[in-house]
Amino acid sequence: MSLRVLLLEDDRELRATLREALAVEGYTVLPAASLADARALLAHAGRSGAAVDCVVLDLGLPDGDGAALLAELRRSSGTPVLVVSAGQAEGQKIRLLDAGADDYLVKPFGIGELLARLRVALRHRGTHLRPPLTHYASAGLEIDLAAHGVQLQGRQVHLTPTEFKLLARLVRSAGQVVTHRQLLADVWGPEFTEHTHYLRLYMAQLRAKLEDEPADPRRLLNEPGVGYRLVEPGQ
Repeated sequence: MSLRVLLLEDDRELRATLREALAVEGYTVLPAASLADARALLAHAGRSGAAVDCVVLDLGLPDGDGAALLAELRRSSGTPVLVVSAGQAEGQKIRLLDAGADDYLVKPFGIGELLARLRVALRHRGTHLRPPLTHYASAGLEIDLAAHGVQLQGRQVHLTPTEFKLLARLVRSAGQVVTHRQLLADVWGPEFTEHTHYLRLYMAQLRAKLEDEPADPRRLLNEPGVGYRLVEPGQ
């Protein structure tokens, strides 16, 4: 199962950019635009038993200061928290680091630096990450998650956003079975884990575009009653 990141950022464009970058790295992203959104997501995660593994926390939010959420988290958990803010004052950085933030990143920042600092924060809390699989090549099929590119026998294949999200989730676990529930939760959201007809529909569409014989798939394999598997790279 991929690590779950709560991304609290009220800037819509930056939130979308960070969400995509984190997803490419293999994280499951829970996006929030306000303190209320973040608290609701954390409460749902607690009830469902699917804990949040790390938090990317903006400070200037429409309904309060992100520092309040940091204080709440530190009263109940050691979840790694990476603060992102336009504020450069040394006193503010020191105050938040002393309050329990694992790191503080000043906007604007590079996506690569944020990802690296997140890996460090997780590593310091005992979570060791394997390098993410972002490029896949097998039997004429090439998938580049970072570039959102899919080619089959050298020809570009157009996928809808949902088709690409489903394929990307399988790429990140290539060679392993991903359960129906996990695919539905990661691609459509935790409230869709019983909607298995979504999977059947979109998997059929992917096979129509990526398989030589969709009725006899060789790349996107079904594990009856369990889930789906993308064959290992190079096979």
